[in-house]
Amino acid sequence: MSIKFHLPDFCGNFRMNLAFADALKAQPELFYDNITIASSYGCFPPAAWNGGRAAVGAVRREFIDFILKEYNSRGIPVRYTFTNPLVTEKHLSDPFCNMITEKAENGLNEIIVNVPVLEEYIRKTYPKYPLISSTVKQIEGHKELLAELEKDYKLVVLDYNWNNRFDELEALPHKEKIELLVNSYCTPHCKRRKSHYEFLGERQFALNRQVFGNDKERAMPIADKEFPCPNTNLNFYDILAFETNISPEAIFEKYVPMGYENFKIEGRLMHPVNILESYLYYLVKPEHRDRLRVEMLRNLLGNKK
Repeated sequence: MSIKFHLPDFCGNFRMNLAFADALKAQPELFYDNITIASSYGCFPPAAWNGGRAAVGAVRREFIDFILKEYNSRGIPVRYTFTNPLVTEKHLSDPFCNMITEKAENGLNEIIVNVPVLEEYIRKTYPKYPLISSTVKQIEGHKELLAELEKDYKLVVLDYNWNNRFDELEALPHKEKIELLVNSYCTPHCKRRKSHYEFLGERQFALNRQVFGNDKERAMPIADKEFPCPNTNLNFYDILAFETNISPEAIFEKYVPMGYENFKIEGRLMHPVNILESYLYYLVKPEHRDRLRVEMLRNLLGNKK
C-alpha cells in the first residue's frame, strides 16, 4: 500500500514542497517506507472561492502557470481549496476563480468542495476535476459520515475529532477514500470553529474586493485580530499534545493496518519553521531528520555560506 501525504499551501510553500518531493525521489532511504506526496492543497490569492484559511495577496498568470507546471511535471496534483462557506450563486461567475479553475483542468488536479451550489457548478462546468469533500463541513455524526462516503467523491477529509474514535474508525467502510488530518492546530472540539471558517470566508471576500474592486477604502480586508484565536501562535511541537494529533508511529502501526492510506498535514500560512518541522516529523525517519533539516535550510536559504 502506498501511504499518501497531502501537503499544505502549494502556492506559499512551493519551494519547500517541491524540495521535499525532489528529495524523496533522489534519497528515498531517508524517508519512511512506501510514502508518496499525493497532492498539495491551497489556492492562488485572492480567489473568492477559497476557504479554510484566507489567501492574502495576488498572483500573476505567469506564476499560476509556473506553479501548475512544477507540480504536475512531478506527477503531483494541485488541489484547490474551494471551501468558502459563504459562497452563493452570485459568486459563481467570479472571473479570477474561473480562470484558475480552467487553467488547471487536466484530469490530474483536484478540488476540495464544501458548499453545494459551488460543487454543482464545478461538476457541470469543469467535469474533469476529481472532487474531495472538505473537513470544513465538520461532519461528526456517524450516520452523516456514512452518507457522505457513499457520494461521488474521490476522498472525504474527516473532521479531526474523528481521529481517536478508534472503534468507529475500525468499522467505517471505504477507508481507501478517507483522508485524516494528522496535525490540526485547532483545539479538540473547538466551539468556535464554524464561526472561524465563516470569518475567514468573509475576509477572503474582502481581500478579493481589495484587489479587484473599485472602492479601495471600503474594501479593506478584515484583520485577523478581529477574530482572536489563541492557537495562532502555537508552534508545531505544542500541538503534539492534543488528543486529536496523530503521530508517525500511530500512522504506520495503527491507522495503516486498519486500511487508511491518506493523511493530510495542516500548515497553510504557518511559519516556514513549523512547516519544515512537520514535514520532517511525518515524512522522514528520525535518524535522518537532522541531516535533512540542514539540507533543506541550505536549499531554501540559497546555499549561503
